[in-house]
Amino acid sequence: MDVKFKQLLDRCKCGVHITVNSHRDYYQSAAESLEEISCMECPPSIDEDIKKIMIETNTIVNIHFYPDTPIGFYSIYHYDFDAALDQALACLD
Repeated sequence: MDVKFKQLLDRCKCGVHITVNSHRDYYQSAAESLEEISCMECPPSIDEDIKKIMIETNTIVNIHFYPDTPIGFYSIYHYDFDAALDQALACLD
């Protein structure tokens, strides 16, 4: 198991959910999915450079995790799983 992923699991008292390219299950492009996400979330803070690469590569990695309670959560979006893990762990520091 990846060390950073294990660290995230160990530091979260509740669920950790990872999805990769779920937009493709609905024949959506990354751009279409990110547009929907921006309407539903409060809005997610996705750096424009990261968002651009997500669209270019048609890749969306989402790590959604509950560190302390089943109510408070973080949701990280990226095109790179390792970088998303880094951001998730940074949220907990």
